[in-house]
Amino acid sequence: MRFSGRRKSVVFFITLGSCLVVLAIALNVGWILLNWREVALLILGIVFFVLIISGLVLNTIFLIREIRRNEQHDTFINAVTHELKTPITSIRLYLETLKTREVDETRRSEFYDIMLADSNRLLQTVEQVLRAGSASHRRRSINKSLIDLGEMVRGCLELARTRYNLEPDAILYTDSMEEPVVQVLGDAEELQAAVMNLLDNAVKYSHQEIKISVEVATVDVKRVAVRVSDRGIGIPSAQLKRIFKRFHRGEGNFMARVKGTGLGLFIVRSIIEKHGGRVFAKSTGPGEGSTFTIHLPRT
Repeated sequence: MRFSGRRKSVVFFITLGSCLVVLAIALNVGWILLNWREVALLILGIVFFVLIISGLVLNTIFLIREIRRNEQHDTFINAVTHELKTPITSIRLYLETLKTREVDETRRSEFYDIMLADSNRLLQTVEQVLRAGSASHRRRSINKSLIDLGEMVRGCLELARTRYNLEPDAILYTDSMEEPVVQVLGDAEELQAAVMNLLDNAVKYSHQEIKISVEVATVDVKRVAVRVSDRGIGIPSAQLKRIFKRFHRGEGNFMARVKGTGLGLFIVRSIIEKHGGRVFAKSTGPGEGSTFTIHLPRT
């Protein structure tokens, strides 16, 4: 109901702006025809006419953007609320079960594992929100140090395998660098968070079988690349640039079933740009998988 009301508001403001533009044009043309000899007033009228039209157009654009931004904020709040409430409810349920019932050691160990997994999910959501807030501050300094890029990426792969209980062949790693060790200058924790966000997305948006390939390669003498490819749902070409915006989430039934905050790729872009690099996505279309590529300057 809330979204439909806002869509009606968008239609209302577009219609209002269009009517005002047409009215202004009609009045200005009629005025010009009646006063064509008065050149000075004609020029002044044209100037005011342009200002009025510009103001109406800018006002309409501003209102539409504000309505869309509010919709994105509401979607984000709903997603975060769900991501926080679900693991808390699960942990509470298992704790109440352990407190009120006699549970054998096997079930007890199973309950502990589930609660730890829910705790990690809860912690991950909180870290995403906090990191997104810090990523929006462009002037925030980062703790730079020399990082072995290949070693860092391999550590991220092992963490992803453990987090999602993946088979060893679910994520394949390829080292295509010309040198045995290539270093980059940056914040190790933030760069690890950027790579982990790409791996998390590759796992979440895969189909039934998870097949992910990760490559670390040399682009040229000044840049190195990290590529994360999957065989998942793919990305429509119209959304390839918008997916890095804050709160943006794709459309479709599968996307609706996958929970998330819409912050992961925004965090990736913010981190990589702070390190003097860039990130972009490629996909041949829905169902064809996608490839995310990070370029970072070499030391």
